[in-house]
Amino acid sequence: MTDESPLVDIQGITVTFPGVKALQDVDFRLFPGEVHALLGENGAGKSTLIKALTGVHTPDAGEIRLAGVPVSFHSPAQAQDAGIATVYQEVNLCTNLSVAENILLGREPRRFGSIDGRAMRARAAELLSRIGLHIDPGSALSSHPIAVQQLVAIARAVAVDARVLILDEPTSSLDAGEVAELFRIMRVLREDGVAILFVSHFLDQVYEIADRLTVLRNGAVVGEHATTAVSRLELVRAMIGRDLSVLDEVEQRSERRVPSETPLLQAENLGRTGAIAPFDLELRSGEVVGVAGLLGSGRTELARLLFGADHADSGRVLLDGRPVRLRTPRQAIAKRIAFTSEDRKGEGLVADLTVRDNLVLAMQAARGWHRQVPRRTADELVEKYVHTLDIRPANPDAVVATLSGGNQQKVLLARWLVTQPRLLILDEPTRGIDVGAKAQIQKVVADLAAEGMAVLFISAELEEVMRVSDRVIVLRDRRKIGELPGESSVDDVLALIAGEAEKVHT
Repeated sequence: MTDESPLVDIQGITVTFPGVKALQDVDFRLFPGEVHALLGENGAGKSTLIKALTGVHTPDAGEIRLAGVPVSFHSPAQAQDAGIATVYQEVNLCTNLSVAENILLGREPRRFGSIDGRAMRARAAELLSRIGLHIDPGSALSSHPIAVQQLVAIARAVAVDARVLILDEPTSSLDAGEVAELFRIMRVLREDGVAILFVSHFLDQVYEIADRLTVLRNGAVVGEHATTAVSRLELVRAMIGRDLSVLDEVEQRSERRVPSETPLLQAENLGRTGAIAPFDLELRSGEVVGVAGLLGSGRTELARLLFGADHADSGRVLLDGRPVRLRTPRQAIAKRIAFTSEDRKGEGLVADLTVRDNLVLAMQAARGWHRQVPRRTADELVEKYVHTLDIRPANPDAVVATLSGGNQQKVLLARWLVTQPRLLILDEPTRGIDVGAKAQIQKVVADLAAEGMAVLFISAELEEVMRVSDRVIVLRDRRKIGELPGESSVDDVLALIAGEAEKVHT
């Protein structure tokens, strides 16, 4: 920190929604030249605090001071004009425009009353250079990966001379190299005196980059600490208010599972040109098979082939030893195969529908729209899975968009459990959710396998894959390169990915 006075000083903020206090008398300080991590479970109030600071929500009580001056923002635009910029997990830019147009949108340099394209690209190049990002400012934003788009969003924040930069889960879709680049830029901005609010569920990253941290639980502050002054165990306990003994249960249940001897599903030489090379795979009832690999290794492509979302151009799939056609998701659902996409907002949930409507959606689709699911049946199923998965709030009429990310993920999982699948394919089911919700979902996966379901579990977090899996499929460069037993270590997986270990079998 470079200044003893806080740049942002929030005192006694309370935000109330119908039936719930999202924030309760919250104090928060953010200093110039520091990275301050905001931590807590999904639903703890992190997003609400950010929205109160940036003018999305109007506090019911309390005061916000910016550089010692009381402020009251009524829109994000007002907050931005005051020097507070936010970069969200889902990049909020216009992918159809150029990089330069996105950076300077609304502030384009003009000449003779028209936008000066040359001056705009030159100014954008200066801003990109400031954060060490060397790309063509005239290139289409859509031509760049998500990681680069997030850095462009940061360049846009630099363009408005932001004094406060809020990064909301910026690393959830980045690989290790991209995270390192983001952290390099954060350090540059910190040295320039920018106050950075960093929201993340990755504790290792918090300890690497954050100077201080604040923990929220149930809408209240439970601690503000220097990062070096609190251990990981103490931090987790503060976040969830309990020990994570549930993780021990996950590993113990894995040890007790007895998969079926005959495969439920077999993929033989299955592949798709340009997506994933032909591979062989066996999945058994009562077994969790993990899929590990770096970003871009073909994890999602493998899952989409098994669900019929993409068409294979080689090989075949056998179910119970008999060849089956899985050329559409409808055909897969009819065979009791379920798939939760890594993009829960774009390909999973219908944000404007209620928890009840989202939860019964897959069952209704399987029945056909002319055979409505009886209301009593729907209510019983909703009540069961809201309780089983601890979906909060436990209100089936709540609009899904108002739920936290972890609870949205639980609704998506419940939607498929309602259909009683034989095979459940989970693509990044715990991405962007807190440690408590992760542990709950891992326990559900362990329970489902113990009850006889086959589960294909995909995650970028190797520790998670190893914890829940009986076997692990390892991918590299869109090719299956090996298979490891569940008792293998993360180092074994990394060695295989790096080409420093012998293949087990393919």
